[in-house]
Amino acid sequence: MSASINVRAFFAPDDPEACMRFYEGHSKLLQIYFGINKITSGNQDWVHHRNTVVVIVEDETGTKTYGGSRIQMADGVLPLPIELAIGKYDPKIYTDVKIGSAEICGLWNSKEVAGMGIGSLILSRVCVALMTQLPVDNVHVLCAPITTRGAKRVGAVIDTSLGNQGTFYYPKDDLIATAMIIKDIHEVASADPSERDLIRELRRNPNQVRLETGPKGSFEVNYQLGLPQWVE
Repeated sequence: MSASINVRAFFAPDDPEACMRFYEGHSKLLQIYFGINKITSGNQDWVHHRNTVVVIVEDETGTKTYGGSRIQMADGVLPLPIELAIGKYDPKIYTDVKIGSAEICGLWNSKEVAGMGIGSLILSRVCVALMTQLPVDNVHVLCAPITTRGAKRVGAVIDTSLGNQGTFYYPKDDLIATAMIIKDIHEVASADPSERDLIRELRRNPNQVRLETGPKGSFEVNYQLGLPQWVE
């Protein structure tokens, strides 16, 4: 991969080509590692959804995709993936999700950037930072065991009001998913102090270049997180 990477955010309909690179990379990863052909966050309905923000990790040329995540805002038109995933097990999710709710979903990273902290930390941090640019009050996350720790670091807590103290067998009977939520999206009081500082810095300056350090060393990230003004 290149010496530096770009992490940029955009509304899904504004870049269909990047959306398809995201979708194909995510689908391939699910199939290779988990043998899963379809999960609720893996369909294509969001590609043309004006209330979906895509966060994509690319090379310097903007043509190769290393990973990404999405923020889908509840609008009464396209159900959040968490509604489709756990609604049949616990219908309470349908009353919990309302206008002002959103979900961080579809988080993935390729083998090329594995161990750099992109999937486990940077994408989660960026998604939380972006919330103050959007008409969002609370954020849902449905986490696999490997992503629960990262979600906690950026302020998510287990939603024990759902399922079995927040857990479900999903997307297969031998896999466990945990429903989590961030209710104080502006303060993120439950976040680790160091993560909260980084979230605030990205909110103050959404377009910046930073040297990030992950388990495999340091690398330069060009953040392009300034979104056009959201219009209802």
